Amino acid sequence: SHRQRSLFAPTRRLHQIVLATMAVKYSDIGKSAKDLLNDDYTNSISLKCKGKAGPVGVTVETERSPAGTLSSKVGTKFSYAGLNFDKLQAKADGSNVLETSLAPCAGCKVTFKANKGADLGVEYTAGSIVTTGALDVLNMSKLSTSTCIGVAPGINVGGDLSYNLSGDKAGLSSYNVGASYATGPLFASVTSASKFSQFNVGVLYKVNKDLSLASNTTHSSGKACDVLAIGGAYSGLAAVGTIKAKVGSNGVTSACLIKEVAPKVNLTASGSISGVDFSTFKYGLGISM
Repeated sequence: SHRQRSLFAPTRRLHQIVLATMAVKYSDIGKSAKDLLNDDYTNSISLKCKGKAGPVGVTVETERSPAGTLSSKVGTKFSYAGLNFDKLQAKADGSNVLETSLAPCAGCKVTFKANKGADLGVEYTAGSIVTTGALDVLNMSKLSTSTCIGVAPGINVGGDLSYNLSGDKAGLSSYNVGASYATGPLFASVTSASKFSQFNVGVLYKVNKDLSLASNTTHSSGKACDVLAIGGAYSGLAAVGTIKAKVGSNGVTSACLIKEVAPKVNLTASGSISGVDFSTFKYGLGISM
């Protein structure tokens, strides 16, 4: 998954702000602040190994459960005759994941994703406009679409909606809009949720080349402001690595360290505690090679 890949990818892209002159998908409109506050934090013990099996790359991910048992996932990605197998994975429980994509023409990409369900999707980019659509082809129960437009350098606006095709709840099930703005070291985004009953605000500020700060808040009629998380990342100590920390509205304080301990070997150490109750301390450790 995306979360697992990002856990072992402590790249500076999470802490840099680039003016949004390029087209982005609506689902990524508030990505910058979310990535800094969510990526790399973990409470699990895991090992990820990448290697080559002939002409294709193979990834093996092993994770230890709280009970001490180990479970592994084996995956690969490759291209053949213009068809991209972006993810082909076998899990320990016997389930499989398949993600493919095909570019039939310039600016257009057709995708198919199968895990617990099966979704056929399309992404079309024309200049600064990105439009997406997805259909649940397994149960034929849901159709989703989104559009995002770069209206000016650093400014994106868009929206999405979902439509239930069957059952008692057939009809428009969700619709939301959002916008993002980037200028210099500042990035901010506002998106609606739950049919405009809630608004989510994300802010990322790059203090300097080493330090970035971020926050995520929600706003609704029931609660004017709920601070979900405030945190930051510091990468100014090359010998130590990247240090991240955050505090959530639930009182949980989390911190993690991301360090390349050897060429192409990355270590992620993470811990969290609720208030000052040390009995709630949890830790995680991940190695990627």
